[in-house]
Amino acid sequence: MISMRFAKGHGTENDFVILPDPDGALDLGAGLVARLCDRRAGIGGDGVLRVVRTRALGEALTGAAASSEAAEWFMDYRNADGSIAEMCGNGVRVFARYLLHAGLAEGRSIDVGTRAGLRTVAIEDNGDVTVDMGRPEVFGDGGARLADGREVRGLRVSVGNPHLACVVDGPVADLDLTAAPVLDQAAFPEGGNVEVVAPAGEGVLDMRVYERGSGETRSCGTGIVAAAVAATRAAGAAPDQGATWRVRVPGGECLVLLDARGARLRGPAAIIAEGQVRLG
Repeated sequence: MISMRFAKGHGTENDFVILPDPDGALDLGAGLVARLCDRRAGIGGDGVLRVVRTRALGEALTGAAASSEAAEWFMDYRNADGSIAEMCGNGVRVFARYLLHAGLAEGRSIDVGTRAGLRTVAIEDNGDVTVDMGRPEVFGDGGARLADGREVRGLRVSVGNPHLACVVDGPVADLDLTAAPVLDQAAFPEGGNVEVVAPAGEGVLDMRVYERGSGETRSCGTGIVAAAVAATRAAGAAPDQGATWRVRVPGGECLVLLDARGARLRGPAAIIAEGQVRLG
């Protein structure tokens, strides 16, 4: 029998199981993550956020994650299938909300460590949470084949994790995301998230997403940023020249602000439950 404390939170209905593990004592294997995220036999979620002190990870912080050493807390994010992900834009907002909720941080600005590097999170006057997502990297065009065989073309964007953001004609609701889109393995050796994006008025986008390791989700923060970058490029502008997009997803909406400093993602984040989970 496995027993542990948990909380449940979401950002635009992209939902997470939150596991407080300040000293890094929890053996968080892929099987355990998948059981926790099971919506019938577990708690249910698009992923797991392990709340661990950065110093407890020690030499495990390499590459981009090494810049996280300045943060007290590290967001150890896992997809619903147990695989490790570099970054989660909705997740980091929920993570910061949990730190405040649990009394583990205070103030209006919080630094959070992630595998994609240090992220600074700000609490807005209206309660929304804004995270500095860094500078998205653009790697050129790419394509994917959807579950019904339709081919879509898009922009390959890294927001700490890999995306193919496809600006399409027509409603995004008409596209088939019932199975993982097939990506070019050479362009996406570790897989990637696929967004389908449609302009919906001045400065407004509609988006759906299939997330690597989780399936179609109600929202994806990094995907929302990638969609904004792709839409800006499709409009003939450079993201670093400045653009603001309101991105509507099935779970709500977020605001993306692009400029020479990079991207900032703003939206709601809520803690909705706490308790003790027991898995036999």
